[in-house]
Amino acid sequence: MFKEIVTDVFFDLDHTLWDFEKNSALTFEKILSENNIPVSLSDFLQVYVPANLAFWKLYREEKITKEALRYQRLKSVFDKLGLSVVDEMIHKLSEEYILYLSSYNHLFPNAMEVLEYLKPKYKLHIITNGFQEIQGKKLRNSNIDGYFEHVIDSEMAGVKKPNPIIFELALNKANIASKNALMIGDSLEADILGARDSGFHILHFNAHKEPFHEFCPIIQDLSEIKSFL
Repeated sequence: MFKEIVTDVFFDLDHTLWDFEKNSALTFEKILSENNIPVSLSDFLQVYVPANLAFWKLYREEKITKEALRYQRLKSVFDKLGLSVVDEMIHKLSEEYILYLSSYNHLFPNAMEVLEYLKPKYKLHIITNGFQEIQGKKLRNSNIDGYFEHVIDSEMAGVKKPNPIIFELALNKANIASKNALMIGDSLEADILGARDSGFHILHFNAHKEPFHEFCPIIQDLSEIKSFL
C-alpha cells in the first residue's frame, strides 16, 4: 500500500515497539515491594494505568509540567486507594521508577522481526513524547537503537505530538518530504491524527483496543506491517 512512495518509516516508541505496560509493571513490582508500600501490584496497576494515560494527555496538552506528571500520577493513585503515603516517599518512588524503568527491555511481539524486515528497505526513525533522559536507555537496553537513524523527542522539539512542529523537525532531520514518510504509532490523537495533519502516511497500531475508525489502516500485531511495506 505504501511501498511505492514511502522511503522513511517513523515509529512511536512507548506502547508501539517498547512494551510500556509490561516494563512499567515490572518496575512497580520492584519499587513498591522494596519500599514496603502496602498494596498489591494488581490493585495498584488497576488504578495507575488509566491515571497515567490521563496525566500524559494533560502533559501533551501543556496543562501540566513533567514534574507534576511524575508526582500527581502517583499521588492520585494512592489517594484513590486510600493509602497514606507521604510526599517524601512519593518523590522517592517517582525517582526510582525513572531510574529502573529503562532497565527492563520487553518489546511487543514481532517488533524485532519487523525492524529486521524494514531496515534493508527503509530509513527508520523514532518520534516520541517520552523523556529524553530515558528514551535512549530504553532503545539501547532493548537492543534496537541500531535500527534508527534519528530519534526525535518532545524535549528536543520543544513541543509534544500532535503539535506539527515535532513532525516538521522529524522531516527536516530525515531530509524528506512528508509524502515519503509513514508514521506508525499507538495513539490516535498524538501519532495518527498528528502525523496525518503534517502530511504523513499513517498506520495505527491499536495497542489500547480503541474503537474502529476510518482515518487509516489499523493493525493489531506488528507483523502486519509487512503486508503494507
